[in-house]
Amino acid sequence: MTGFGFRHSHANGSARLGWFTTPHGTIETPAFMPVGTHASVRGLSMQEIRAAGAQMILANAYHLYLRPGDEMVRAFGGVHAFARWDGPMLTDSGGYQVFSLARYRQVNEAGVEFRSKLDGSLHQYTPEKVMQIERNIGADVIMQLDELIEGGSAHRASYLAMQRSLRWLERCRVEFERLSRDGRAPVTGLVVPEGAPPLFTRDVDRDPLAPPQALFPIVQGGTYPDLRTASIEGILNSGDWEGIAVGGLSVGEAKQAMYDTFDTCAPLLPVNKPRYLMGVGFPDDLLEAVSRGMDLFDCVAPTRMGRHGTVFTRDGKVQIQKSSNRTDRRPLTDECACPACTQYDRAYLRHLMVTEEPLGPRLLALHNLTFLMALMTSAREHLLLGDYASWSASWLARYRAKGQR
Repeated sequence: MTGFGFRHSHANGSARLGWFTTPHGTIETPAFMPVGTHASVRGLSMQEIRAAGAQMILANAYHLYLRPGDEMVRAFGGVHAFARWDGPMLTDSGGYQVFSLARYRQVNEAGVEFRSKLDGSLHQYTPEKVMQIERNIGADVIMQLDELIEGGSAHRASYLAMQRSLRWLERCRVEFERLSRDGRAPVTGLVVPEGAPPLFTRDVDRDPLAPPQALFPIVQGGTYPDLRTASIEGILNSGDWEGIAVGGLSVGEAKQAMYDTFDTCAPLLPVNKPRYLMGVGFPDDLLEAVSRGMDLFDCVAPTRMGRHGTVFTRDGKVQIQKSSNRTDRRPLTDECACPACTQYDRAYLRHLMVTEEPLGPRLLALHNLTFLMALMTSAREHLLLGDYASWSASWLARYRAKGQR
C-alpha cells in the first residue's frame, strides 16, 4: 500500500501524539473528524470546516450510493473533487445506517437487503458491493461492512454479529484486492449536457484504476471483553492493516461500560497503527478515549446538537434557547475563535434560534466543531509537553462540574 503510514511519540500513559499519513496529507493525532454524510457537513462550507481546524472529514458510502450514486461521484473525479475538499477523507461503509434503519432491511450471511427511504427501491448490500461503492467514491480510508447491533445486546447475539463481521471482513479484503489488481468496472449511461466538460470516466485508460486507499477493519463485540479480544485477534490474523477501527459503541451502553471497552481494546491493538474510534464525539468522551490510546474520532452529535441549540463550553453544555440567555450579552465562551463566539452574544444567538433564522443553526454547529478541534489541538500540545494526564483531569473536572445549563 503506497501513501499511508503512521508514527507516534510523546506518549503520556496510553495517550500518544501521532501522525497518520495519507495520499491527501498527514493528520496530526489525536484528531476529530467532522461528519459530512452526503459529502457535505450540513449547512457549512468546506472553507468553514477547514478554518475551524478540521484535518480530515468523512462521508457515508450508503448515502452517496443512494444519491447521487457512487458512479456519479467517480465520474466527477472522486469524492475529493466532488466535494471540493483537498485533504484526507474517510468513508463509512453504512453499517450504522443499516442498524438504524431496521424497519427497511433484512440481514443474512450474504449481506443486507434493504429498501431505499428515497423511493422504495430494493437493494442488495454485500461486502463485495460495498467495496465496489467505496472504491468508486475514492476516499483515502474506507471501512469494511460490519454487522452492528444494539448496545446492551446479549452475549450470544454480540458473538454472532462479531463473527459475521470477521467473515465479512475477509470478503471485503478479497474484493478490495481484486479491484486493486483488475480495476473497476466501467461506468456507462451518464450523459453530459452539451458544452459541459467531459466526465473523468471518459478516460478509459486511467479510470479503471482505483486511487490508493486503505481498508480499515472494525472491532466488534459489544461491551464483552472476551468478544472484543476475539475480534481483535481475528482481525490481526486476517491481514496487515493500515489502521484499525473500534465500532459498536455509543449506541446506548453506559458511559463507564464504553470506557471499560476502551481499556480492553487499546492494549491489544498494534502500537504502530492508527486507532479510529467510531461515532464518539462528546468532549469528555474524547479526552477519556485519548487517555486510553485512541487516535481518530468522528460523530454527528456536535453539528446536530448545534443545529438544535445545544453548544459545548468549558463549563459544560449550554442550551441557548433557555430564557436565561434572553438578555445575556456574554459570548458563548471567551476561549473560542469561532464566529459565534467572536462576533455575537448569547442573546442574539438565542434570538436566531427562537425565530428559526438559518444563520443560528449554522453558527452553533460551526461553534461545536471549532470547540472540538481546539480541544484536540490542546490535547496534542499537552501530549508534547508531557502533562496530558493532569491537564485532562483538570479540564474534565471543570467541564463536568456544572453539567448542562
